[in-house]
Amino acid sequence: MGRKTVLHDLHVALGARMVDFGGWDMPVNYGSQIEEHHRVRREAGVFDVSHMCVVDLRGAGVRRFLSRLLANDVGKLWKSGKALYSCMLNDAGGVIDDLIVYYQGEQWWRIVVNAGTRDKDLAWMRRCASEWQAELSITERTDLAIVAVQGPQARTHVASLLEVEDREPALSLGSYEARECGLWFVARTGYTGEDGFEVMLPAEEAPSVWRALNAAGIASCGLGARDTLRLEAGMNLYGNDMDESHHPLESNLAWTVAFEPADREFVGRAALERLRAAGVPHKVVGLVLEERGVLRAHQRVIVPASGNGEDAGAGEITSGSFSPTLERSIAFARVSRTVPDAVQVDIRGKLLPARVVKLPFVRHGRILINL
Repeated sequence: MGRKTVLHDLHVALGARMVDFGGWDMPVNYGSQIEEHHRVRREAGVFDVSHMCVVDLRGAGVRRFLSRLLANDVGKLWKSGKALYSCMLNDAGGVIDDLIVYYQGEQWWRIVVNAGTRDKDLAWMRRCASEWQAELSITERTDLAIVAVQGPQARTHVASLLEVEDREPALSLGSYEARECGLWFVARTGYTGEDGFEVMLPAEEAPSVWRALNAAGIASCGLGARDTLRLEAGMNLYGNDMDESHHPLESNLAWTVAFEPADREFVGRAALERLRAAGVPHKVVGLVLEERGVLRAHQRVIVPASGNGEDAGAGEITSGSFSPTLERSIAFARVSRTVPDAVQVDIRGKLLPARVVKLPFVRHGRILINL
């Protein structure tokens, strides 16, 4: 039995199928995973993401520390509540984790990291913070739960649960912005490609809030739908699409690395600059399977032979699944930069044709590729 969130007993009472996820006992679905997926794309759904780790950093040295720790530039953050997506790298440029950092003030910043990496993330942060020990504190907020309410109707429903004076300010938040609403921390972020809020709140309030959302017509959704939604939206999954053995420049995350200003020394910068100068040989692309079949991680991607030549290896799938929105099997694949638009995927020894497309597949309910 894995670790449990404060919502565990409620998930069981609601009939969820529970599975191990990174050491946590989590709901994968409550009924039809495809229906949960569609509810988020078309209306709204709620996910338990309390297994993720909330870390508060306080003190005068936090900005300088995060400027060194993160590949993206926290120098972009000056407005209270503004958030930034970034990778935290090791010295070789590999991705220790991807995360979101929120700026609340010069002496209070909040980071949310992945569940399966929380221990190594906290250890790495504290190791890197040694230079600033007297100027910052790093506190894991185990007293908080997180619910993600996602979909075109999500924000309106969440706002209805807030105090009257907090409703309009919450609805006025821009993308990647957050604010405190009483004891709740409401962030306009998510992992589905749809609009919505991620709400950090006192753990003891989470079950009643979940039931209130259900009563308002918000569907309970599990990690299965969350995975197909993020895949359609072109969002990476740590451990599949990037990890410590792969750097952002080969993982469709070059946009999260801020090489300017040139004098900002962040962990992993020197390694990334060497890799960039040498030329990055791989990239992550989207694949759409042209025939019936299921795309899964670690399947080989092959460039069909031309003339009398032999098939050439192009790379491998990092994440794959059936797309409920597209009604096709789709995937991310790390492939050579010269890969053509038409490839094949080795599925149990059978080579099936697939088409290379630009990510994402779907955002905000809109299909962004040609079918």
